[in-house]
Formats: sequence, C-alpha cells, structure tokens
Amino acid sequence: MSSQQARPSRDDSGGLLIGRPFGVPVYVTPTWFLVAALITFGFAGSVESSVPGIGQWKYAVSLAFAVLLYLSVLVHELSHTVVALRSGLPVRRISLYLLGGVSEIEKPAATPAQEAGIAVAGPFVSLVLGALAYLVQGMLDPSTVGRVLAEALTYSNIVVGIFNLLPGLPLDGGRVLSAGVWKVTGARHTGSVVAAWCGRGVAVVVLLVPALISVRNGGSPDLFDLVWGAMLASFIWMGASQSLQVAQVQRRIPALSARALTRRAIPVPFDVPLAEALRRLHESGARGLVVISADGTPIGIVNEAAVRATPATRRPWVPVGDFSRRIQAGHVVSAALSGEELVDALTRLPASEYLVVEPNGDIYGVLAAEDVDRAVARS
Repeated sequence: MSSQQARPSRDDSGGLLIGRPFGVPVYVTPTWFLVAALITFGFAGSVESSVPGIGQWKYAVSLAFAVLLYLSVLVHELSHTVVALRSGLPVRRISLYLLGGVSEIEKPAATPAQEAGIAVAGPFVSLVLGALAYLVQGMLDPSTVGRVLAEALTYSNIVVGIFNLLPGLPLDGGRVLSAGVWKVTGARHTGSVVAAWCGRGVAVVVLLVPALISVRNGGSPDLFDLVWGAMLASFIWMGASQSLQVAQVQRRIPALSARALTRRAIPVPFDVPLAEALRRLHESGARGLVVISADGTPIGIVNEAAVRATPATRRPWVPVGDFSRRIQAGHVVSAALSGEELVDALTRLPASEYLVVEPNGDIYGVLAAEDVDRAVARS
C-alpha cells in the first residue's frame, strides 16, 4: 500500500530485520506471519482444485504464494524508496505488515511533481509485475504449480496496483491527488486536506462494497469478505485522519521562527558555581545558560529540570557544567531558520533543547522543543 544484506536480527521497532537494500533497513512485523498463515490455509483449497493429486503439498505451494506476494509488496515499496533516494529524500525504513507495506520517507517532497513521482512509482511497478506474471502463466501448462502461482501473482499484483491508485490518502493515489491540488492551489496543506477527506470517502466505499456485491448477486455477504473489507476500511480511515492532522501542522509551520521562539541565553564557563551562574542569569534577564570552554566555544546547554531539582544549599558548591548536556553538531541551529527548514533541522536529531547561533557563530540563545510544540498548538 502505499543493496546491502544484513543478518536477520531483532530491532526495537518490533520487527525482524531482513536486509538493507540501497542502505534502507527492511523489517517484517509480526502481523505478517499472521497473514502468511491465513493465506497458507485459505489459498490451499484453490491449489488443490487446480492441481489434482497434489495432496498435502498444497500447503507448501500456498505458503510459497504468501512469500512471493510479500516479495511483490517489497518491490512495490522499494520503487518508492528508489525514487525518493534519487530525489534526495532519505528513507528511514521499509516495513511489511498486516495489510501490505510502508516506506517511511523522512522529509516531505519539495515539489508536487516530486511527490507525485514517488507516489506513482509503487502502483506502476505492481502493475508491471502483474503483466510479467501474466506473460509467464501463458508459457506454463495448465494444472501445474507454476501456472497456479503465476495466475495468483497476476491477479494479486494487478489488484494491489489498482487499489493503491484509489484517490485518497493514505493510498498512493491519494498522494498523487494531493500533489495535483498542491500544484493548482500552491498550498501543500490544501492538497493534503482534500486527499484526506477523499480517503475517508474511499474507506466508506471499501467497507460497503463486499455487502453491496453480495446483495446484487442475490446472496448473503461472506464473513471473510466483510472482515477483510472492514480491516482495509479502518486502515484507510485512520490513515486519512492522521493525514488531516499532519495537514494542520503543515499550515502552521510557515509561521515558526527560530529567532522568535528562542530563549535568550548567556554563556558561562564550565567551572562557575551553579549559584553564581543563576545570579548572572537573573541579572541579565535571560532564560537559558550555555556552558563554554576556556576558549569560549559552546560545549553544553544547562538542563533546567536538573537545576530545579538541586537544593539551593548545594548550588554554591557544584559547577554549572555538571548540569549541562553536551552539544552535538545536530543540536546547533541558525537563528535565521524558519518554517519547514526549522522543522527539518529539529527533526534531524531530536533533542529537548538546541543551541541557536547567529549566522556569524555568536550565541543567540536556547530553543526548547516544548516551545516549538506550544507554538504549533497555538497557531
């Protein structure tokens, strides 16, 4: 939905790491094994009726189809990944789960064309895989295992490709729609809102289709079809709702400014007593302390929570440097940043506080992540 190999290992994501194609980790979540089991037992009957005399080997063939199906899903997701990487957008991971797969692209596309190109790559590849499987099945004899697998892959890939082209987020077709509206209106968040509401409409349709088809054919709805349709509908609805929330943030982001949100800070040497550092802070009217080395280089940001937890009687006897968090390269941002550039800088290496410097390198102050969150919530 919508290439370096590594030894399988557990990750804190809750999935099984199976490889790193193009340097991007691919995880199989535990829900995939549930789907594999359902396919193995659910598809076995079709295998038995298509290949007479296959006996219990039908389960092996059915399991092979489950694996091939998710390999197709992986290729679908890799197509998103390749296009994103070629566009200069880093991809955090690919996850294969209950209802398909997802490519986690870390940065938003810079243009509508880039967004649409990344989105359409997956369905296009799925349809190509379906066409190739169709050609292969024509070369195989009927009532053979190879023919059964080729037919199943033809159908499944075409369904995946067409389904993902439906015009609603979080499906790939929704991203294409969002890009189109973005192109026309010039507003990214407007495209997201339109495509997300269309996604909710698609979810309702997906929920109702199994029952409507059964009624039209004069039969009663199949329980499996109803449950599967409800699962797909809930997935689309929740994804669309999440996209609406993201769109609200997108609308607020342009108003963010590092200079406006930064707490003014003063530099203090590492070995200055905490009590003296706080006296200087109050005297200056600033709201933050930046620890500097002997040559004046910023090396740490004083943690406010740690300071508040220290009794006043102890503050004259401990150096302020003991209450600082070492500044990493990614925790220094320019006071000139605003909008999406500011958000990108903060999400690249998450932290509770960042050192904000002038373009010439002078200390401007300390930017707290909680202040950014409050600004987004207020706007």
